[in-house]
Amino acid sequence: MTPAEPPKIHAGEKVALVLGAGGARGLAQIGVIEALERRGFNIVAIAGSSSGALVGGLHAAGKLHAYRDWLCAMDRNAMLRLLDPGLGRPALFQGTRLIAALRELAGSPRIEELPIDFTAVAVDLLRQREVWLRKGDLWDAIRASFAIPGVFTPHTVHGRELVDGGLLAPLPIAATRLSDAHRLIAVDMHGWPQHPPGEPAEEEPPESGNGWLARWRGPERSGRRTQLGLTEVVARSLDTMQAQIARVQLALDPPELVIRIPRDACQFYEFWRARELIELGRAEAEKALDAAGY
Repeated sequence: MTPAEPPKIHAGEKVALVLGAGGARGLAQIGVIEALERRGFNIVAIAGSSSGALVGGLHAAGKLHAYRDWLCAMDRNAMLRLLDPGLGRPALFQGTRLIAALRELAGSPRIEELPIDFTAVAVDLLRQREVWLRKGDLWDAIRASFAIPGVFTPHTVHGRELVDGGLLAPLPIAATRLSDAHRLIAVDMHGWPQHPPGEPAEEEPPESGNGWLARWRGPERSGRRTQLGLTEVVARSLDTMQAQIARVQLALDPPELVIRIPRDACQFYEFWRARELIELGRAEAEKALDAAGY
């Protein structure tokens, strides 16, 4: 028996948007939002984890275009200067300098006052459960949602130590069900790779002065064998786990439309490739919308 197709989404109809975790790949979701807006979709609710919470929160605050322009004007070194080392702390970076720059760019709105319903998803490590942040300071919620263990320090919100929402909800579909949207669109960060397995995309050579980044990021190649750096092993392990959880979430609660970003679009830390990633997201969204007949 052939399963019934999900109902079509009509232009102007209220839709909820689910934005997934994926590090720098999450920047592709800026292009997805731009493509949806061009086709007349009325986004009334957003739920996001990790980089999805960052993009979604900025869109809900009406500051996504300013963020896009700010990102596209930054090079690798400017981006690295925003990362303050987490000396003596349980992670590489504190994230304080980055959040201060984002506050300067977009202000300090409260989530409950945003024009678009917004939920940032984080994880309470002590209680081992998802936390849906729907009230309070926007940047506190986003900072908690992207606190990748080992990369950014945990962030305290309402007395709870919170970390990256992608640990338990890399595609937080359930968090959008509180809205009055008629339809649901999800952006999955674990689409089919652009390059065949065993043939990774070319990487930029390390720049002088960034030796610490070269050691941190990996992989290092020795002859025919690829040596993965520590953080690369952690990143790929998290990505593998998140891909499996996202598949389960999509199967249990399927949205009307899924837009998939190739999982090998970039390394998780390559935020300086914003312009390229935004264009990729726009292209993948257009492809999915055309295929679905929207």
